[in-house]
Amino acid sequence: MSAPSPTPPASAECDFLAPDAGGQRPLGPTPSQSRFQVDIVTEAAGASGDKSPSSDASTAVPPGDKATDGSGADPGGEEAKGRFRVVNFADPSAAGSPASPEPADGLQNGDTVMSETSLHSSTGGQHHYHYDTHTNTYYLRTFGHNTIDAVPNIDFYRQTAAPLGEKLIRPTLSELHDELDKEPFEDGFANGDELSPAEEAAAKEAAESKGVVKFGWVKGVLVRCMLNIWGVMLFIRMSWIVGQAGIGLSCLIVGMATVVTTITGLSTSAIATNGFVRGGGAYYLISRSLGPEFGGSIGLIFAFANAVAVAMYVVGFAETVVELLAGVDAIMTDEINDVRIIGTITVILLLGISVAGMEWEAKAQIFLLIVLIAAIINYFIGTFIPIKSKEPLGYFGYDSAIMWENMGPDFRGETFFSMFSIFFPAATGILAGANISGDLADPQLAIPRGTLLAIVITGIVYLGVAVSTGSCIVRDASGNANDTLSSEFMANCTDAACKFGFDFSSCKNDADGCKFGLQNDFQVMSMVSGFGPIISAGIFSATLSSALASLVSAPKVFQALCKDNIYPGLGMFAKGYGKNNEPLKGYILTFIIALAFILIAQLNIIAPIISNFFLASYALINFSVFHASLANSPGWRPSFKYYNMWVSLAGAVLCCVVMFVINWWAALLTNVIVLGLFIYVSYKKPDVNWGSSTQALTYHQALTHTLHLSGVEDHVKNFRPQCLVMTGYPNSRPALLDLVYSFTKNVGLMICGHIRTGYRRPNFKDLANDQARYQRWLLKNETKAFYTPVFAEDMRQGAQYLLQAAGLGRLKPNMLVMGFKNDWRDGDMMNVETYISMIHDAFDFQFGAVILRLKEGLDVSHIQGQDELLSSQEKSGMKDVIVSIDTSKDSDADSSKPSSKATSLQNSPAPQKDKRSPTMPLNVSDQRLLAASQQFQQKQGKGTVDVWWLFDDGGLTLLIPYLLTNKKRWKDCKIRVFIGGKINRIDHDRRAMATLLSKFRIDFSDITVLGDINTKPKKEHFCFQCHGVEELVEPYRLKEDDMEQEAAERLKDSEPWRITDNELELTTKQVRINEMLKEKREKKIIVMSMPLARKGAVSSALYMAWLEVLSKDLPPILLVRGNHQSVLTFYS
Repeated sequence: MSAPSPTPPASAECDFLAPDAGGQRPLGPTPSQSRFQVDIVTEAAGASGDKSPSSDASTAVPPGDKATDGSGADPGGEEAKGRFRVVNFADPSAAGSPASPEPADGLQNGDTVMSETSLHSSTGGQHHYHYDTHTNTYYLRTFGHNTIDAVPNIDFYRQTAAPLGEKLIRPTLSELHDELDKEPFEDGFANGDELSPAEEAAAKEAAESKGVVKFGWVKGVLVRCMLNIWGVMLFIRMSWIVGQAGIGLSCLIVGMATVVTTITGLSTSAIATNGFVRGGGAYYLISRSLGPEFGGSIGLIFAFANAVAVAMYVVGFAETVVELLAGVDAIMTDEINDVRIIGTITVILLLGISVAGMEWEAKAQIFLLIVLIAAIINYFIGTFIPIKSKEPLGYFGYDSAIMWENMGPDFRGETFFSMFSIFFPAATGILAGANISGDLADPQLAIPRGTLLAIVITGIVYLGVAVSTGSCIVRDASGNANDTLSSEFMANCTDAACKFGFDFSSCKNDADGCKFGLQNDFQVMSMVSGFGPIISAGIFSATLSSALASLVSAPKVFQALCKDNIYPGLGMFAKGYGKNNEPLKGYILTFIIALAFILIAQLNIIAPIISNFFLASYALINFSVFHASLANSPGWRPSFKYYNMWVSLAGAVLCCVVMFVINWWAALLTNVIVLGLFIYVSYKKPDVNWGSSTQALTYHQALTHTLHLSGVEDHVKNFRPQCLVMTGYPNSRPALLDLVYSFTKNVGLMICGHIRTGYRRPNFKDLANDQARYQRWLLKNETKAFYTPVFAEDMRQGAQYLLQAAGLGRLKPNMLVMGFKNDWRDGDMMNVETYISMIHDAFDFQFGAVILRLKEGLDVSHIQGQDELLSSQEKSGMKDVIVSIDTSKDSDADSSKPSSKATSLQNSPAPQKDKRSPTMPLNVSDQRLLAASQQFQQKQGKGTVDVWWLFDDGGLTLLIPYLLTNKKRWKDCKIRVFIGGKINRIDHDRRAMATLLSKFRIDFSDITVLGDINTKPKKEHFCFQCHGVEELVEPYRLKEDDMEQEAAERLKDSEPWRITDNELELTTKQVRINEMLKEKREKKIIVMSMPLARKGAVSSALYMAWLEVLSKDLPPILLVRGNHQSVLTFYS
């Protein structure tokens, strides 16, 4: 048990504990205020009148068990009933302090005593807790035991600053599990719980705002959807559609549109009930389900479509007003300009209503709905009141003959699909309620109930209007009361009007045609209604309500889009104003767009595009449900159960079909725009994580395919290099990373292995954090690789861990790639033994082995810092990694030593500055090292890749250069092949190799047979080289001739790297190959068969000397040895 920490200064204590003006509380103790420190606890806690300030939210105890108060409990105990409470344990060392309570009488073991200070939770109860100032500890009791373990609570599952209540932080696993003397770790949130900065700011605004207006399902969704669906189409186009298509096909048109909207409504309900819904409507639903790519593309065009829809509805209103003015001869200028004038005045008034606030807008919508319903009722009442004066206009009241005549179609220049395309825009208002999801009190209840009920009610009304108009109005009428039928022509008349004594055949045969009837008069419903002006008021109500709904929807959707920062430069529109967070700038932008299209006053071209934009949104909502169901994610649990993934898919297909039925070129344009925005957002890769179904399906497919792949035997034609690259931190050896990635990109697997040694008590949480951080670095640098760190006792053990466990199924490494150990002569020779043993272990596991050597070295960790690893999100917070530069250069192969020593700001009292300031000039060797480390990031010019295929290892030595030269950076390089041979068979060996390479379909520029590879080095080189080799191996020789055999054996056992005299004879060949390598010019890189040393026969020091002599003073060289299983084949 650790000693109690010293009492903090009073001022600091008060600063930490006292609630601020806004009632905010610290989210958790700082490292210096650890909850792990435990002091002596006296079981008999006392009742207290202590006014101890409220403490950290993360320790508040959730509801679950009842605790019995002692006699000293204050009355607040009744309010806290059903909740665990934090108790103040008596502290002997602070007995005289004001914070020490007096002992209570009659307390049973396990009872708790609360302090007077309490904090109201978002769920209505209270959390009671006390802060022990002596030990800086929050003590809790759960089930009668002293523990900080907590029972389930909804507040643990909230997102940061969630508007519905405060987020509490449950005790972390580290806090419950780690030893008492350890500091607590910094903990984040569970996957997907964290919000983006914009979302967090918006959520805080929502949480802090007072008097926010929230709507129920009737006023918020049902009213809006009904007003939007009952557009001007109901009064001035529905009767004409019945005249053209007949009652039967008109009902079919309404039914088809209703099927599409109903399926979309069901899908919308499923998404809306799969978790808390914020503002943004269709954009929010699609983006949180399918991801930012689809959501961002649809959100922009959906907001634009709503803005242009304002103009469309306002122009419809203005045209109706101009027609009324023309009827009384009150035109101001001309019809077009009058439409512009009236439209401009109207949209200004609508903007004023919208800016006044959602409450005023909702009141206006209620008034407009009352007018609209009155107009509909007025029409139906009129159909039951036959008036003789209306008969010349084609209205005769309900009659079976009229109904039967109008049952079939009578297309005049139109088709069924053209009728459908004219009607369907009337059904595109089903998202009017969902678009203001942020202003709904309970979106999960309101959206399904209001949307589906609106679809049912409006569908019934449309069907009723279709049947009633077709049952009491004839298709053609002249309006002339004198067109009556004489008795002599009665027998020859077959029209339904003949039954009522009218003959309208005269106008049918006229060049001008009839002026009245279903086919000719758009104002039929006004004529039939009981009081005509109410129908005009209904038309005004329908157009103005739809315009008002669109004027509100567009800024709300656009504001949500801008808050997510999907498109840079639009952040200014994300700011909200007032208690309802109104997007005033969005209103102004919508107003400008609408006004521009009103002034054009020609919406016949843009109207189909608007309908297609809405349909694209519907299609994606339906597809979202199908996609989420297909992904089978445990997080897809909508409380609305009346959906089906295949029905949703059918709905998505129907929406796409309807798009092309309405207007094929507009559908193509919509798809092109959506695809363009999708590609743009995919390219920008916004830094958001919403747990979309795209992620879930990607995981599902990856898992399925990985399992399927595991059941398939490997085939030589499908061989891929899958590399375990010992990079250490991925940015510490960029040349190694870049070169391997050059031939594994889009071809094979690459795992960056990092062995961390020398830790007495490994911190596995830090390891996990590093794994996530460096994986982000790889993604940020567009390197398709995985970072896998491990803790191990030594390098060899760590390598064995990685060789055995790295990868999954068939996605496992088959090659070990390391950097050459440049400093092998400078340190402990046991490091060399470990290094060579790693190569032997790779061969034992049937891996290939590859070693890269640059004469300048590979490790640049002593030059560059690691702060670039952090994402912008981390840099904006308090998680920056501070780098301490180590001026001693690590071994290029030793991945156990960290490239930089990283500490968190929370645990470091003062950030360490880089010892090598960025302004400090580098020395010459470091400049060369830095330049060499970046050479593979650049396009390689013309040159050669020299392949010294001296030993047949299965073809890996040849495959790697082939893959390398296939990449864009290396495409100008040609392959030259060098093979060993005999002087008297050079031509034969060259032809044989050329034949083999042609069968392998590998292009080459030249083949050189090294007939003199077995000759001794040239004399002038030999002596120098031989002297160099002798000097190189002299410190590591066993010199068994100078000691007794037993002593030599003991020395060999304790120092296994020692070189015997017999082994030295094998070194000459490596000297000769190095000499020949230096003779060849213009090579970008050398790929050579790596010499193989038999275990137990060649000591590690000698093997290291071989590799040293072989690769010394050369351009970049890659020593390759496959596992002697074929990786190339010439069979199909």
